[in-house]
Amino acid sequence: MNLWKNYHLAVSVDDALKALASASGPARIVAGGTDLLLDLQQGRHQPLHTLVDISAIPALTKLNIQDDALFIGAGVTHAQLEASPLVRTHALALAEACALIGGPQVRNVATLGGNVAHALPAADGTIALAALDAQAEVACFGETRRLPLLDLFAGPGASTLDPRADLLLGFYLPLGEAGTGSAFRRVMRPQGVAVAILNLAVWLRRAGERILDVRIAVGPSGPTPQRMTAAEDALRGQPFSDDAVQQAYEAILRQASFRTSRHRATKAYRQHIVGVLLAETLQAAFERAKS
Repeated sequence: MNLWKNYHLAVSVDDALKALASASGPARIVAGGTDLLLDLQQGRHQPLHTLVDISAIPALTKLNIQDDALFIGAGVTHAQLEASPLVRTHALALAEACALIGGPQVRNVATLGGNVAHALPAADGTIALAALDAQAEVACFGETRRLPLLDLFAGPGASTLDPRADLLLGFYLPLGEAGTGSAFRRVMRPQGVAVAILNLAVWLRRAGERILDVRIAVGPSGPTPQRMTAAEDALRGQPFSDDAVQQAYEAILRQASFRTSRHRATKAYRQHIVGVLLAETLQAAFERAKS
């Protein structure tokens, strides 16, 4: 059985959008293809009429400073993000997350846009972007719009993007400043399956020994990626201390919806290990935020 009928290599954003809209059957965007093609081959996705390849569109491979923010095109690969001096300067948590995705072959072709568009609640790139307060840029016919990253998610594997009308262009991240730092940590199965049992990203701003502001994202902590706002509130304005970390951990347990997965871990294990990840990641981000 053919997994798709037509294959279109788009040369521009408009070309890609026209190909999606004009397809006479189900159509999907493909870049690295490390998620979609595997889903098609293993029967987790219905066969498609049209694949629209966006990997040759220059606008989607930009990685630069623009509009006083770090812009990362949706077509930038994880390997590029891991190695980028710009990303390591302004969004180190994202570089650390991308370094853990798959193996070298996967990271060389898989893209950040694909990681987000696949809409899994524990995608490493997504969790890092959430803590870094990323804004997504999306193109539709005749216009582009920016929206908070977490507005892209409707449920496990379900995106709010219209697959026949929307194209994810990239992400805007605030620039790093003195007194700010970020970090990402993950726990995996010992067999090396490239899926997180739990991952956690932190961004924070400090003054002396006090946490002025903080953002924390944990995955999977529910059906969609989310910020741990209760834990953030518990830490904001507090001196960095074991007691403050403990209060934040207890807040995560109240807010997060951890569950047992027979392929990954039990709810109880995730509830335990999130405290370990939180302490390690907060410590790393706090140390990096020295002025």
